[in-house]
Amino acid sequence: MNTATLSLPTPRRGVLLSPRGWAAVLAALLTVTVLVPLLNLVVPAGSLFHLGDYYVALIGKIMCYAICALAMDLIWGYTGILSLGHGLFFALGGYAMGMYLMRQIGTDGQYKSHLPDFMVFLDWKDFPWHWALSDSFIAQMLLVVLVPGVLAFVFGFFAFRSRIKGVYFSIITQAMTFAAMLLFFRNETGFGGNNGFTDFKRILNIPIAQPSTRMVLFVLTGLVLIGFFLMARYIVNSKFGRVLQAIRDAESRVMFTGYDPLAYKLAIWTLSAVMCGVAGALYVPQVGIINPGEMSAAASIEIAIWAAVGGRATLIGPIVGAFFVNGAKSWFTQVFPEFWLYFLGALFIAVTLFLPEGLVGLAKKFKKDAKEERA
Repeated sequence: MNTATLSLPTPRRGVLLSPRGWAAVLAALLTVTVLVPLLNLVVPAGSLFHLGDYYVALIGKIMCYAICALAMDLIWGYTGILSLGHGLFFALGGYAMGMYLMRQIGTDGQYKSHLPDFMVFLDWKDFPWHWALSDSFIAQMLLVVLVPGVLAFVFGFFAFRSRIKGVYFSIITQAMTFAAMLLFFRNETGFGGNNGFTDFKRILNIPIAQPSTRMVLFVLTGLVLIGFFLMARYIVNSKFGRVLQAIRDAESRVMFTGYDPLAYKLAIWTLSAVMCGVAGALYVPQVGIINPGEMSAAASIEIAIWAAVGGRATLIGPIVGAFFVNGAKSWFTQVFPEFWLYFLGALFIAVTLFLPEGLVGLAKKFKKDAKEERA
């Protein structure tokens, strides 16, 4: 039995959130739906309290990353399966949204054609078959969920049925992502090759660059993150979630008691992939680009780093980790443009060595010490 995993905390049975937790969720809702729009759209640009478009886009992007980190926590922190392929699911959701946004450009591209510019440049005469539904927003939103979900289900079924686990599972998920990245790099696949999709102009026929559209995307991303957090909280506190944690700690014993781990692992693995796909779809219109780089090995490993830095099996920890790591990354790139990668690497090593339970574990330690001092 893995004693390292046994040290991870187990949520209290039957409790979704404490009063303090619900207060935090309410504060997050007010921040996302009221405070940020107010500071960006109402407060004058010259005011000290004005929140610029850059920071709105940055926070929106990090919230998308936080959804991926939360998805990683469900499959790694609570089920004990380390995936190094979640960047693929994120990118697939992003490409599904990107295809719709490319169709929304219409004839406003550089070549004034109904085809995207990269297809005109490659002398394509018509859309390939897999672009057939790309002019429908509803169809593409269904694909945002279905493509990562079906791929994860098929891959997970064969992998879990073959009892592939541990480092072997991590390696094959990384290999799957790398193979997909090489496929999307090819121009003949119809996904824009190395450059991917960019130069988006409209979404639902509304200019994507206007402030109100940006703010709607920001608020929607925040609400999705909060919704996924509450859903994840419910799952890990349910009987289903407790079986997942039992599989994490002692899968053989779970089998001896009559449970079939395959169904449980496959369900949470597929749900985790779908969450990443939704995050990718929200990410693309806010950042303005999607390319095969999102499927790189580093992109998938970063998701695991956010979960590790924040604290696995805590739900809130990976969200904190995503904000902390990406916030530090943004600050380092501005202040130390030549050395930011070294600082970020040192930060990760320090957290790994001295904070095995992540930032949330450190906060709990301070809280415990303060309680003991008062006693």
